[in-house]
Amino acid sequence: MNHIRNIYCVGRNYALHAKELNNAVPGSPMFFSKPTHAAVTAVGQTITLPGDQGSVHYEAEWVIRIGKAYSSGMHADDLIDGMALGVDFTLRDVQTALKKKGYPWLAAKGFLHSAVLTPFTDFPGLAESAQTDFSLEINGLNVQRGNIGQMIFDPQTLIDFCGTQYGLSEGDILFTGTPAGVGKVKSGDAFCLRWGKDVFGTFKIALT
Repeated sequence: MNHIRNIYCVGRNYALHAKELNNAVPGSPMFFSKPTHAAVTAVGQTITLPGDQGSVHYEAEWVIRIGKAYSSGMHADDLIDGMALGVDFTLRDVQTALKKKGYPWLAAKGFLHSAVLTPFTDFPGLAESAQTDFSLEINGLNVQRGNIGQMIFDPQTLIDFCGTQYGLSEGDILFTGTPAGVGKVKSGDAFCLRWGKDVFGTFKIALT
């Protein structure tokens, strides 16, 4: 995996996903971050996740990598130098408790191996990317399917917001939000992330 500078993630960026968790659709992009230690590349291996803190949920996402420093007016097609698919793993029971207390989400979102990524591939541009769906299969069954055209806040909006508020530079990556269909992980589950029909990455889960 190339050096990752920052991991930015977007919450509630697909309307049906917000609805399935009974969350309000935000009026502006809702960002959180994960430590770089959360990142792990999916190359067919078994990835360990905590199994002693309540339910662990999967959230499949389209991920973009930034290739140069952001400045106002720059177009996403000129900034993005690679794309991947990823799974934002979430300790859902922990997150629910944190939200009730008004606490940050780090314990629920930033644990080790919580940001699984396929290897990055060439980025064909936003228009062409919108012609292909991404999907997640678990144990051979399709559980999530999405398209960047379904986002509440499109990639350009995400980049402009993040770049202005937090800064963006070479090596930063953005998890751009998950479509509907998130669910609970079981130990032994086999994951397959697809771009169209192409397999981008596979892995298995062990809860410990």
